[in-house]
Amino acid sequence: MSNPSELNLNSLGVMGIKTERAGPRLLVLGAVHGNETCGPRAIERVMADFDSEKLQLVRGSVTFVPITNPLAYQRGQRIGERNLNRNLRVTTEPKDYEDRIANALCPLIGQHDALIDLHSFQSPGEPFAMIGPMTNEDDLEPFAFSMPEEALALRLGPRRFVYGWMSTYAAGVANRIKRADESGLPDARAQLLNTDPTYGIGTTEYIRSVGGLGITVECGQHDDPKAVDVAYHAIVNTMRHLRMIAGAHIEPTTDVEVLELSEVTDRLHADDAFVRPWASFDKVSAGEPIGRRHDGSVVSAPADGYIVFPNTTALPGNEWFYFAQLSTRALNSD
Repeated sequence: MSNPSELNLNSLGVMGIKTERAGPRLLVLGAVHGNETCGPRAIERVMADFDSEKLQLVRGSVTFVPITNPLAYQRGQRIGERNLNRNLRVTTEPKDYEDRIANALCPLIGQHDALIDLHSFQSPGEPFAMIGPMTNEDDLEPFAFSMPEEALALRLGPRRFVYGWMSTYAAGVANRIKRADESGLPDARAQLLNTDPTYGIGTTEYIRSVGGLGITVECGQHDDPKAVDVAYHAIVNTMRHLRMIAGAHIEPTTDVEVLELSEVTDRLHADDAFVRPWASFDKVSAGEPIGRRHDGSVVSAPADGYIVFPNTTALPGNEWFYFAQLSTRALNSD
């Protein structure tokens, strides 16, 4: 692996295919988190299909970054020195390995119109996609392209869609700041970033901020071989929907479930524990116990809803689980 101080696009193993015919500029990322390997495996399959001419690009360009965080991937863990999918921005004075990746990755993202970021998750559960907010001009996450983003999301394969990341994360930051001096985080930089509202910006938030659209596809549990299939079909379906490869028009998924994130609960102590093994999207009723703090106090569901991203290995001061509720948001399919 190259010297972390010299990270560039060659270090990240960027691959691309470009045609002479104008069209969408698509970017596909794998292994933003190093222990999430469905992305690299799916990209290998897609590239093999291009090599054998099973797939042929007819317009636009597609860029692949199979292993976006080489250090984390090499170690087989989620992060290298910190979470690459938080606080993603260019900085003139990089402090860690992920800052150096961001300095190469952010300009690359800015050169594209659409981004598919392939992930997996720890606990069992069905695949889902995370989308951005509805079109708005608010300060937190202004966005002008929710309609084409929704139309693309409905062609990726998953039937479940989640939104509300930035607003929920910002509320979590506000709570985190109130107890920053009690968080007990051993890493001062991690604690600083964890109380910065911009820390919630990841790959898809970044591309939306520079005029593109982006979808995170959570393809399944880390070790589930079916997650690779989900990732592969998400890439191919995206190219087909954007008319970048030949093939029949893809009909939108109609049996959809749309959830809005509304709260994030942090783990405050290493002895904080869930009352039972939770999986993402397990239903809970208002007042139902979810976890127990190290002091014996109970963390309960604030309303009827769903557990999202329960993390039994969360470090104190970081996200323990999210809470979501059914949404009435209707997704555009055109």
